[in-house]
Amino acid sequence: MNEIELKAHIEAAFADRALLKQPEYKQAVLTLVELLDTGKLRVATQQAVGSWTTHAWIKQGVLLYFAVAEMQKTHAGPLEFYDKIPQKHDLDRFGVRVVPPGAIRYGAFVEPGSIVMPGFVNIGAYVGAGTMVDTWATVGSCAQIGKDCHLSGGVGIGGVLEPPGAQPVIVEDGCFIGSRAIIVEGMMVEREAVVGAGVALTASTAIIDVTGPEPVEYRGRVPSRSVVIPGMRTKRFPAGEYQIACALIIGQRKESTDKKTSLNAALRDFNVSV
Repeated sequence: MNEIELKAHIEAAFADRALLKQPEYKQAVLTLVELLDTGKLRVATQQAVGSWTTHAWIKQGVLLYFAVAEMQKTHAGPLEFYDKIPQKHDLDRFGVRVVPPGAIRYGAFVEPGSIVMPGFVNIGAYVGAGTMVDTWATVGSCAQIGKDCHLSGGVGIGGVLEPPGAQPVIVEDGCFIGSRAIIVEGMMVEREAVVGAGVALTASTAIIDVTGPEPVEYRGRVPSRSVVIPGMRTKRFPAGEYQIACALIIGQRKESTDKKTSLNAALRDFNVSV
């Protein structure tokens, strides 16, 4: 079944779940997830820095997988699990280092040379070569993480499965994401950006560039090579004025940080204590 036929079967089954009772439609779903697992398909593809196309039909296939997969019991030593989606196997063949109890779910693809500490990579996600998913960091369903990134301890990259046409969270090549940062709701962090510890980025978060004479506000994306820290700003409510969270762009990444692997060092170039 070629990609055009696969797409047609997935879209038809998503519109009418009864079709999944027919072997060819169920097999289309299983084939799609296998192609995601081996990196031959991915949920979103890049055209340029900050420009991506989301393939809704592939996300539809991931959703359908939950309808056709059967619950099964698995073990890791004395630990027992009961789930529909197995763990990724043949990690040595894929060239991926996973430190116990790190987990990559079947249907996710992690390029060779990446490291998953005791973190988690969910179905549909894609992680580029040389990226570190650090301790207790999570890469949500269908998230796209670039090459040579560092997701520091406790980072939360949200999953975006529904609606199928919605953009997943995207972190482009060479980004540093600080400890306990949260990036959700289809946010895009463009190439080589630095996101400081504790920054929360959602679709509605105001991302304010404060480097010029007047603030410049972004939503939904962090511009390439920006250095971002948590911030607060005043907002008036009926009950009075209160401080609400935002994110501040305090500068651009310097040449001196290009080859550094330390997020702390990159932020200290801007005299930010971390």
